[in-house]
Amino acid sequence: MKLPVFGSLSDPKLPGDLVAGLTVWAVLVPEALAYASIAVVSPVVGLYAAPGALILYAAFGSSRQLIIGPGAATAALSAAIVGDLATQGASDYVQLTATLAITVGLLAIAAAVLRLGFIANFISEPVLKGFIIGLALTVMVGQLPKLFGIEKGAGNFFEQLWDFVKNIDQTSGLTLLVGGLSLVLVLGLKLWKPAIPASLVAVLLGILAVQLFGLDASGVAIVGPIKSGLPSFGIPDVSGSGFLSLLGGSFGLMFIGFAEGLGAAKTYAAKEGYEIDVNRELLGLGAANIGAGLSSGMVVGGSLSKTAVNASAGAKGQLSGLVTAVLTVITILFLTGLFEDLPEATLAAVVIAALVELVDIPSLVRLYRAHTKGLGRIYGFAARPDFIAAIAAILGVLVFDTLPGLVIGIVVSVLLLLYRASIPHVAVLAQASGTNGPFVDAKRNPEAAEVPGVAILRVESALFFANADAVRDHIRAHAADEHIKAVVIDAETVPAIDVTAGQMLMELGHDLRAQGKRLVLAREIGQVRDAIDHTDSGSGSAPPEIDTYPTVRAAVAALRSGLTIDTAAEQYGNKP
Repeated sequence: MKLPVFGSLSDPKLPGDLVAGLTVWAVLVPEALAYASIAVVSPVVGLYAAPGALILYAAFGSSRQLIIGPGAATAALSAAIVGDLATQGASDYVQLTATLAITVGLLAIAAAVLRLGFIANFISEPVLKGFIIGLALTVMVGQLPKLFGIEKGAGNFFEQLWDFVKNIDQTSGLTLLVGGLSLVLVLGLKLWKPAIPASLVAVLLGILAVQLFGLDASGVAIVGPIKSGLPSFGIPDVSGSGFLSLLGGSFGLMFIGFAEGLGAAKTYAAKEGYEIDVNRELLGLGAANIGAGLSSGMVVGGSLSKTAVNASAGAKGQLSGLVTAVLTVITILFLTGLFEDLPEATLAAVVIAALVELVDIPSLVRLYRAHTKGLGRIYGFAARPDFIAAIAAILGVLVFDTLPGLVIGIVVSVLLLLYRASIPHVAVLAQASGTNGPFVDAKRNPEAAEVPGVAILRVESALFFANADAVRDHIRAHAADEHIKAVVIDAETVPAIDVTAGQMLMELGHDLRAQGKRLVLAREIGQVRDAIDHTDSGSGSAPPEIDTYPTVRAAVAALRSGLTIDTAAEQYGNKP
């Protein structure tokens, strides 16, 4: 893994990167304040996290467009993890939030050193999609009380929603007016003029309204005092046991931050025509989180929305991220007082508007429609594994909280994969277009003719311990027909085979020979051939229980005429 520090600055495009940095700053500031409120820390903590994260990612990351900063998903996970260990508002809560960022950073760096970038592959896209949707819904329902000016309830999504519905009669009309107008403004500007930083406009207008009309004196809650000046730097004051208690949640948080950031980075790298180094992305994420934690910030991750803003504004390198970092420092030093009059309802509107686009229902619809009658016949309820895994992740988050929801989604996804692998489709092949035609799936080609006396089966899966018995039962069922004298296994669609399956085939070949029938293998590829050659048939020096042929045509011809394997291969070649 090469480590060219600030390699993403190799060819900066000054005008474009400067404009992009300014544009990203306009989006990052209000969102950082909002996401810090999701993490249940002072809004300024979101700003503290940004400069160090942006600078260190630019130094070690591989993406030229990715913007690192606080995000909704990571903020919600941070609140869930730290909330189990400390009381909201207490000093140790703030310390643990910063420590969590450092812990995530250390884990990410360790993963980079060990070259574990492939870990992102263990969270499938449908599971991640379901997790994000569930998380977005949970955060949104938690922001509704602020939007309506009522007390927030506790518990999971459904408990919070029920508490909100019960207390909706306590709504503050003025608060709802401010929050509703802010929400309409943000969503409207995003649709009408996407280039305008809608969140910043709503924040500034909300602050102006408080200052002009004294809304805080009329019962509209505002953010309140925000400490100005640079944060304190250094390792948070947390005991060793407190550090260890964060490790479990940090793994899940690292997975999510890495997967989200990697997706955004790859998207824009493909558009710009360069490659992403997954292990450097882990390193960049780790360095960014350590920088955020050491500057009293919170967990950060790659942001798809801010990366999109960055790229659309003309960024060609991480110079734009450095510009954003400098502007954020200026904000922390001189502009925090401006945000003290920000209505909490407006902040809630910014959060909700940012999360609405994450509730991607069309993606769920597409997952549901990825289904055919043929798949339904083969796999039954498991014919829509991606949709089921996504729904499992959503319900897991809504009912059991964030990290358990992610684990539930992953477990369901893996179980469905194993279930489908345990019942592989075994197609019966027939010959199309007479004796010289190709061998095709008989169900899909009813005009094709089956070969008399020979059952030709194609196993459309790897053969291993979980499906060996199911495949054996299929073969025995066809061999039981008194008219069948031989079974040919077309192994072209069998990419691999383990010892259990190899032993099963050998034993089955022995049993069929005892019945005066044959089991032969055709078109086995390298791994299958090697496994079969090295599988002990248990018959000592006896001849092999399974004959192998280069093609199905050669196998059928040999069985029909009694030709030798070599003669059949020479005569029929490698035609299907």
